[in-house]
Amino acid sequence: MAVKKKYLGIIYIILSAFCFAFMFAFVRLAGDLPTMQKTFFRNFVALWFAVGVLIKNKIPFRVEGRNNKTALFVRALAGTLGMIGNFYAIDKLKLSDASMLNKMSPFFAVVFSIIILKERLKLFQLLTLMGAFGGALFIIKPSFANADLFPAVVGFLGGMGAGLAYSCVRYLGKNGVQGAVIVSFFSGFSCVFTLPFMIVRFEPMSWKQLLFLLGAGASAAGGQFTITAAYSHAPAREISVYDYSQLIFTTTLGYFLFGDIPDGWSFLGYFIIVAMAVLVFLYNNVWHNEKD
Repeated sequence: MAVKKKYLGIIYIILSAFCFAFMFAFVRLAGDLPTMQKTFFRNFVALWFAVGVLIKNKIPFRVEGRNNKTALFVRALAGTLGMIGNFYAIDKLKLSDASMLNKMSPFFAVVFSIIILKERLKLFQLLTLMGAFGGALFIIKPSFANADLFPAVVGFLGGMGAGLAYSCVRYLGKNGVQGAVIVSFFSGFSCVFTLPFMIVRFEPMSWKQLLFLLGAGASAAGGQFTITAAYSHAPAREISVYDYSQLIFTTTLGYFLFGDIPDGWSFLGYFIIVAMAVLVFLYNNVWHNEKD
């Protein structure tokens, strides 16, 4: 039974990666619209999905305790800023590059877990963190001659924001805060945060652009629900590595939809980051278990 649940978890997390890859593609397909406008519509759609879950399951929108409320606010702010950075990178970089910089978030989550959850950093974790950051440098290519340097750094910082947000989600989950409450607050906060910027710089949209943004929101909601289902079926340490299948989906979509072909340095960066994720997976599920 446990094995069956694990396989279901793997299927769900791959479906989540597939959904998020399409979210990336829809954001790019929406064209030359302000980042804040894209972020607002993505979260507006997700907000309706999240509120629907609250109503359907009769979950009260309530958070007890000052620390939980602070963590919820930090999760919403960090997640919003991370998403803005991610969406900006999607518009300026190759789809797979933007996706991989966003996938730095699990490594940042380890860093922030040390600060927020007072977890100890083991030598192995430190080495894999350093390796992942090194892989990110191959994607960012820090050089003044690199025209994509600024959006790459913004995308990297977007992954940092997402990592902080995930650490807060873990803290909230350990303290009994419902996932639907967290998603609802985050989506609502993001809409309120981006609304003034969107009003100031609003760009009229065609029906096609609006549909693409709605598609981005629906894909993101699908990704949220399937990743939640994945982690309800199996522990993160057993299935999280399969989330990197998103690289395959984004690279394929980027090539066929936009003609994106990552350069050799980017592929080297992908390989290093995925290799670090695989090493963490093996440590958590094979080597570490053997020591225990």
